[in-house]
Amino acid sequence: MRINAYVMAADPWWIEESVGSYYDLVDRIVVTYDADGLSWTGSPLPIDEAVRRLKAIDSQGKCEFVSGRFSRIHEDPLECDTQQRRVSLEAASENADWVIQLDTDEVLLDPARFAEAIETADRRGARGLEYPARYLYTRSSKGVFLEATRSFWRRRASYPGPVAVRAGSSLVHCRQMAGDALYRIDIAPNNTDPAHPADAVVQEVIPPEQAILHFSWVRSTEAMDAKAAGSGHTEMYTRQLRAWRWRSRHPILTTLGPGLGPYRAWYKPLRLPEELQHWRGETDER
Repeated sequence: MRINAYVMAADPWWIEESVGSYYDLVDRIVVTYDADGLSWTGSPLPIDEAVRRLKAIDSQGKCEFVSGRFSRIHEDPLECDTQQRRVSLEAASENADWVIQLDTDEVLLDPARFAEAIETADRRGARGLEYPARYLYTRSSKGVFLEATRSFWRRRASYPGPVAVRAGSSLVHCRQMAGDALYRIDIAPNNTDPAHPADAVVQEVIPPEQAILHFSWVRSTEAMDAKAAGSGHTEMYTRQLRAWRWRSRHPILTTLGPGLGPYRAWYKPLRLPEELQHWRGETDER
């Protein structure tokens, strides 16, 4: 089975860890980026840095760089997101059976297990693979990560959409596909994602140590401000930045319970392996 991937080069913060976690699984990686260096909201992006870092780790020449104009400030940012993914997926589908569509802040903890999951999805005739992601909310100055959980610190998986799809698939919104012919894996026999119905079908269970780690909120303050300005979810990030700053400064208090206010959530402390403990924002004051 031939597997390709696509990357949307915009956010360099975790790009080496993300692409490095599946680099050996794929034959080719299509890297798309905005030719004008702009985000989906029209703000500037560190695209040159993202491309430079990708070229530095592309030891086998798997990356193919494709520019385009994906910033359309008069359109919904998520529509721009979807359009760039469609272009990326179409290019990555060439000479492939499956295409990995992980964002550059998502890291596979067990690449071999992920490859097995794609093979199982292929045998079952599925069009896409829903694989559980554990969301990390921040990292304190002392190296403590906060992991998002369900109430009373129960493990939680999240699904932004299938993270691997059959070549030639059609996307309807961001990574999401039409229909329900998906192979779904969770970290418990019953659904652990509050965003899905409690009776959502779970076809396979893996331990949390084999899931995806999503570092969406793990950045310096400056990088988080930039992400809030340029993300397709810019309104959500902007609304929650104040709470994120407080929780980053007070991780232990944050883990005591959901707190008050509009952004009630549960978090538990987490220590990661040394290779995922880097912190590029050492000068960040928090």
